[in-house]
Amino acid sequence: MAANEQVPIFERVRFLSIFSSNLDEFFRVRMPAILALQQLQVSQEGLLFAVQQVIGRQLQEFGRILTSEVLPGLHRHGVHLYYGDVIQAAHRPAIKDYFFNTVLGFLQPQKIVMEHPVEVFLENNALYLVVCFENNGYALVNIPSNHLPRFLSLPDQHIIFLDDVIREHLPFLFPGQQVKGCYSIKLTRDAEIDVDEFSGHLLQKVESMLVKRALGLPTRFLHDSKMPEDLQHNLAAYFRIAPQEMASGGRYHHLRDLADLPVKDPALNYPRLPSARVKALETEETLLNTILQKDVLLHVPYQNYDYILRFFNEAATDPDVQEIYVTLYRVASGSQIVNALISAARNGKQVTVMVELKARFDEANNVRWAKRMKEAGVKILYSIPNLKVHAKVALVKRKRGYTWDHIGLYATGNFNESTARFYTDHVLLTAHAGMTQELELLFIYMQTGIAPAKYHFLPFNHLLVAQFNLVNRFTEMIRREVNNARAGMPARITIKLNNLQEKQMIAELYAAAEAGVEVKLIIRSICCIVPRKGISIHRIVDRYLEHARVFVFHNNGAEEVYMGSADWMNRNLHRRIEVCFPVYDPVYAQQLKDILALQLADNTNAVILDDEMRAIPVPKVAGEPDVNAQKGIYDYVHHL
Repeated sequence: MAANEQVPIFERVRFLSIFSSNLDEFFRVRMPAILALQQLQVSQEGLLFAVQQVIGRQLQEFGRILTSEVLPGLHRHGVHLYYGDVIQAAHRPAIKDYFFNTVLGFLQPQKIVMEHPVEVFLENNALYLVVCFENNGYALVNIPSNHLPRFLSLPDQHIIFLDDVIREHLPFLFPGQQVKGCYSIKLTRDAEIDVDEFSGHLLQKVESMLVKRALGLPTRFLHDSKMPEDLQHNLAAYFRIAPQEMASGGRYHHLRDLADLPVKDPALNYPRLPSARVKALETEETLLNTILQKDVLLHVPYQNYDYILRFFNEAATDPDVQEIYVTLYRVASGSQIVNALISAARNGKQVTVMVELKARFDEANNVRWAKRMKEAGVKILYSIPNLKVHAKVALVKRKRGYTWDHIGLYATGNFNESTARFYTDHVLLTAHAGMTQELELLFIYMQTGIAPAKYHFLPFNHLLVAQFNLVNRFTEMIRREVNNARAGMPARITIKLNNLQEKQMIAELYAAAEAGVEVKLIIRSICCIVPRKGISIHRIVDRYLEHARVFVFHNNGAEEVYMGSADWMNRNLHRRIEVCFPVYDPVYAQQLKDILALQLADNTNAVILDDEMRAIPVPKVAGEPDVNAQKGIYDYVHHL
């Protein structure tokens, strides 16, 4: 996408930023396992070498796109980013003022004495400059990008890295020293810390884990490729970096910050696509009453997320609402939803929230909100031992006279109004008696740890819940298609996921294809199934991140449509609480099938995987119109 000339130039910058961010996470989460296996001599040398080769090729391509295409493209639009260029005299006064008035107070220059190793601690993913002097001395200067913007705007739409603002003033930081060279470095640390290592309450465990993560073992020491080899070896010894953890990079690191370039021209971005209002909901006095009469299905961000906020706001203030139950996995840093739950508790309602404290890289935000909710009187559940709660569900119980209303919210994505602007998800609001009763059973389980069967309740018949019936029910539906195919009946399975990796489900899909079932998959990210006869795999990367999980089983014409939170990964199916749910309303089921059809028809940004797992652009048939799934879905949803 960053190399695609049809993508607006600043959106190409954002795709480079996303790649850089993803690569940082890979080194924090995946690379530690590979390094550990190699240290245990578990025949992983070939894997480590292959990973390093692939990353090397990707970084070469990253640098080529950035320097040969994207930066010149910005330049043609009047935006000039200094990228190792000589700074114009006209810009030096502004740079000098910024350095002395703003930057200088954040700097902590430190001498590096090679004879005294590890006197200096490198923070995880922080940026530094290693300065070399003519007398063979060395120093370290922090680049305070965690406190200050990474970029400074200058006159005439010029932009300079904070790094270069500091480079320009090294003589001031080291008076009397002759600077011979200056090279950027960054250390990435292992983020995979198991909370089970810690004793005590889960909240304290997670807070201890956050401290320990900041001190994690190195997984990558990234350095400027122009750094002399002897300096590389000296720094590796000084910081105790293993050879396989050394990685060569460019002049600038942490290029996920490119998304923060101060570029103001909206013409350089995707055209704005305002989300649709749902006319049928605009005329209703209350959303909760509307849901009692008829299910509501929302497609975000194509439709407005305000209706989800309204759901929680109404529940918080409706005098008849007695109880609210919610699972929270990743919430916005300024979450309106959590504020509504706090208000609900202060309004005298019984509010129970399952906060998943182990949501990777969102732990600190979740800890902060959990404490605030608890202070307001919200009953906080801090997860189940050895399980993450990844389900995206909520239940409102309202008492009117002698009657209880149960109103459920079931989603494929997090209750997060920030990511809802660019993650594609589906949200079902329903008062279906069977579904809401089963949801109440699930919340009882999450509060007590005692499975519903032990309460002598009925098992889950409508909901598919990991740890209970989810794997078995999906397996049954796949095998039903197999039986139909063998009986000569039409047999089709269409599945959209973020990740597909669990071996049992992959084996079931292979068996289905061999029996004659048509298997169509849309897998955005991790994919461990290989295309073969009967199995096609599409990927879509576009302006929105494809995030929904949708499952359609043909069932000899009586199609069953499900949505949910669960990818088909080991962790989702076996180590988490996930909820998938049926879409019973035929109108809404058809909407989901229409949306999947548009995605399978995409011939602009979609790719298909071949039998070597290479991404091949969807071939265009002569005379066939261009189909962009996300633009097509936008138009489709706006005409509902």
